[in-house]
Amino acid sequence: MVKERVRILVVGGGYVGMYTALRLQRKLRHELRRGEAEITVVTPDPYMTYQPFLPEAAAGSISPRHVVVPLRRVLPHCRVVIGEVTAVTHAERTATLTTLATAEEGTGPRQLPYDELVLAPGSVSRTLPVPGLAEHAIGFKTVEEAIGLRNHVIEQMDIASSTRDPAVRDAALTFVFVGGGYAGVEALGELEDMARYASRYYHNVTPDDMKWILVEASDRILPEVGPDLGRYTISALRSRNIDLRLNTRLDSCLHRTAVLSDGSRFPTRTIVWTAGVKPHPLLAATDLPRTDRGRLTCTPELTIEGTTHAWAAGDAAAVPDTTAAPGTHTAPNAQHAVRQAKTLADNLVRSLHGRPLTPYAHAYAGSVASLGFHKGVAHVYGRRFKGYPAWFMHRAYHLSRVPTFNRKARVLAEWTLSGLFKREIVSLGSLEHPRAEFELAAGGKPSDEHTGPHRESGHQDDEDNPKE
Repeated sequence: MVKERVRILVVGGGYVGMYTALRLQRKLRHELRRGEAEITVVTPDPYMTYQPFLPEAAAGSISPRHVVVPLRRVLPHCRVVIGEVTAVTHAERTATLTTLATAEEGTGPRQLPYDELVLAPGSVSRTLPVPGLAEHAIGFKTVEEAIGLRNHVIEQMDIASSTRDPAVRDAALTFVFVGGGYAGVEALGELEDMARYASRYYHNVTPDDMKWILVEASDRILPEVGPDLGRYTISALRSRNIDLRLNTRLDSCLHRTAVLSDGSRFPTRTIVWTAGVKPHPLLAATDLPRTDRGRLTCTPELTIEGTTHAWAAGDAAAVPDTTAAPGTHTAPNAQHAVRQAKTLADNLVRSLHGRPLTPYAHAYAGSVASLGFHKGVAHVYGRRFKGYPAWFMHRAYHLSRVPTFNRKARVLAEWTLSGLFKREIVSLGSLEHPRAEFELAAGGKPSDEHTGPHRESGHQDDEDNPKE
């Protein structure tokens, strides 16, 4: 049994962070009750985002609040700190922490001591030095980005319906997605489906008026589902008049014009960047070993190689795949992250109790992807599925994986209602800047926070916005 008070620090509130803390509080419930253990979870947001549901949230099939899981509710026996760890000195067992309170107080970062470290900050979008990207593009990793993109697409249809300028109309109805992985294909498929449905309520906007363009640097999309289903996906998307540009890169998006490596130019107000992820920058601010790709070097038992009392899993960790050839690492996806969190928590408890650790082993079961309402592809245990069966499997799998019974019930209820009633096509872009209207009414002008890149993603400039 644990004899001394153990301070466990979990950095990150994503898949690995939440599931690890959840299992630890169950395994150590007696130690927590007696004060022999303390679990602290440090995360920038007070919730965990279930990212596979972001495309459906963007399409309006699921409410945004049901895509996230409140950490304080599911981790009642943990101390949840909303902040950011900016550095880790494991040799001294300390982490440098900043919170909203330290910013308000002007006291600067503080040191947070720990005995056991679980480092799971996840990943961030992998961007390239493309001119204009930071000013005009939007990502697709957070619920805020998903809902902002939904509002933006509908507002572009409003502009196209109201303007008399053909150039403005053409740019408003051109939507460019960069990246042919899960995020890019599913986001494009769901939003195109939503916009196609919404166009029936516009007297002068038809599905044929819209240009949906997917740009992928390699020669295939959705590599996770295999080459056959990848080719099927290309055929299925092109049958919906979606323009797929393979072996093509985005060279520039200055002046709201997407310039591709094949020489094509598309004036557009919508550029969605989903071209992969990279390890969190925090990993470079630690004294822990990393691979040449920047991920933490881990053992099959999910300890960080060459150290003690340090653990990692998920996107931030290079975990050896014991079910594959030597030198292979597990893919940085949710399927592995959730299962690794369970093994990590169990091994951490075993180490506290002096028991031997067990290696992580999970053979890849397959992949499922949605291409819009009633459309999808799936490659599960060697079998391939297309269309409605694959779409149904996609929903069933992710419903079984979304955390808490509360969320499962709410998501299922929303899916049931969406099958009985019509889609909602309302844009609530003003939610992103709630003070803008009052600032104008008070005689001032909107502050810089309303006129930055996010405004360009979700709102229009005055000369282009017929509603203002």
